[in-house]
Amino acid sequence: MDNELIETGRIVNTHGMHGELRVQPWADSPELLTGFDHFYIEGAPVKVMSAKVHKSCVIIALEGVADIDAAIKMKNKIVSVKKNDIKLGENKYFIADLIGLRVIDAESFEDIGIISDVLTYPANNIYVIKRNSIGSNNSENEILVPAVSEYILETNLLDGYVKLRVIEGM
Repeated sequence: MDNELIETGRIVNTHGMHGELRVQPWADSPELLTGFDHFYIEGAPVKVMSAKVHKSCVIIALEGVADIDAAIKMKNKIVSVKKNDIKLGENKYFIADLIGLRVIDAESFEDIGIISDVLTYPANNIYVIKRNSIGSNNSENEILVPAVSEYILETNLLDGYVKLRVIEGM
């Protein structure tokens, strides 16, 4: 899957009169979007002429988008990149790769459930784990676990699981 695309942001507005676009990044840091030669818009590659961080957004100039009229047509389009072009740091994962992983107790090796969502916060991400057991309401079927090394002992994408240190009250 060398050509697999991953969504990295949305064009939220124009910027100036010369075709620049304001992109809301969907990444840990807006700087991630400044290092690509090409973005993919609706699956088609578009050459990046420039990209710079401005406040919490990224201002980009794309080949073929040279004026305000062309820029307006790009509003609300999704910006993607090739997944293999993103260099993740150690113990960093794409949220899409975490969703659906089995969560197992590191001590007993029992299945706890699956990661159903990842909530992103400045301090750390939170894994929403849907328990295997069926309770009387949805809130009893989910637990929230900070994605920190104190609780997440191993993440194995290849075998599809996360080992969790279970503490009292989980």
